[in-house]
Amino acid sequence: MGAHRFYYGRQITGVIWFFTLGLLFIGWFVDLFLIPGMDRDADFKYQSGETDYSVAWLLLTFLGVFGIHRFYMGKWLSGLLYLLTGGLFLLGVLYDFLTLNEQVDTLNRQQA
Repeated sequence: MGAHRFYYGRQITGVIWFFTLGLLFIGWFVDLFLIPGMDRDADFKYQSGETDYSVAWLLLTFLGVFGIHRFYMGKWLSGLLYLLTGGLFLLGVLYDFLTLNEQVDTLNRQQA
């Protein structure tokens, strides 16, 4: 479904993978070879810190409509708003799939 591409900061191809089922499953095979390079690039691009990318992504993926990932990042008001509105009627969850790495990166740079 392209979640790994969002995780590694490849939003455009993540959307393409999502709507084409991984380019009709051929992309899954290609990604077996590309993931190590995407991981290396993400390590250089995003700042590590107190807020863990993997935890934030797991919370978004499985509990995004409840805003738990927003609570985890310390965004209490938007977390409460997500909780009351079903992730802003799923549009907020989609927005977070596209921008979560940048949000966590900003938090980690502020905490450093």
